[in-house]
Amino acid sequence: MAEIVSPITRQVCRDSRDGGYSSVDISLKDVEDCFIYDRHGLAAPFKTLYQDRKSVLVFVRNFLCFSCKEYVEDLSKIPRKVLEDAGVRLVVIGQSTHQHIEPFCSLTRYPYEIYVDPERCIYQKLGMKRDEKFTDSAHPSPHVKSGLFMGQVKSIWRAMTSPAFDFQGDLHQQGGAIIAGPGSQVHFCHFDMNRLDHMPINWLLQLAGVQQTLDFSDKPKIMHV
Repeated sequence: MAEIVSPITRQVCRDSRDGGYSSVDISLKDVEDCFIYDRHGLAAPFKTLYQDRKSVLVFVRNFLCFSCKEYVEDLSKIPRKVLEDAGVRLVVIGQSTHQHIEPFCSLTRYPYEIYVDPERCIYQKLGMKRDEKFTDSAHPSPHVKSGLFMGQVKSIWRAMTSPAFDFQGDLHQQGGAIIAGPGSQVHFCHFDMNRLDHMPINWLLQLAGVQQTLDFSDKPKIMHV
């Protein structure tokens, strides 16, 4: 008889005391019927993102956040064939209004699925962090290239030059990443402690079943002849 897998998993997160890891249990049962909205403002239940296949669900802080922008820029570099060969769906979820989706995709060149949870229903019910916690032993995100000061300056400038001047989401809300599906099975979950606490993309992809390791560095490639 096949083993019955519970739709609950252990979340891996940094312990604020020593930079290690602690675990909590999560389930998608309470959020599966929360609505998400596409770039046209059309609503769909959250569960439709992972019912039919394994999905990597990346929750970002807000669309003005410089570290989220640079993280999504690296997500955009994932070849479509890599995802298709592994049967994996990649989805980004923000917490702004849907009007900000199109400009954010244009800015980051992100070509895959993206939705918003403007009421932060999913963020709140899953218990994603608010405010930021930093530890001395925390590892910097390999996907964030800008320093804190210049990154914030860029974010403020984008807010000032945006046609709709707002913060495109709650500035205190942190994001995270979940690998789920098919069905309600959750394979992995990580809630960010701060704006630099993104899960390395290669790690996420490998946990989702992608075999290929990708290079996200901006360093020029050396050709040996």
